[in-house]
Amino acid sequence: MASDTDLDLVFKNAAGKKFNLKIEEPKNGIKKAEIDAAMQVVVENNIFNTSGGDIVEAVEGRLRTVTTDVVAE
Repeated sequence: MASDTDLDLVFKNAAGKKFNLKIEEPKNGIKKAEIDAAMQVVVENNIFNTSGGDIVEAVEGRLRTVTTDVVAE
C-alpha cells in the first residue's frame, strides 16, 4: 500500500472561475497559516496567466491524500 499527498490551492480569477494549482509532496505538518500566506503571495504578485484573466482571490487550500493498493492474485 502506498499513499501520496498533494496540496491543492484554489483561486478565483477575474472571470469568476476557479483556478486550481496542484503542489506535489508538500512538507509534512504544513499549517493553514503557511498555506494562506503562500496563496496571498500568488494573488498579490499576479504570477499566473489564466484563460479567465488575473487571479483575484484565494479561495481555499486543501490536502488530498490518495492511497493505492496493488491487487495481487
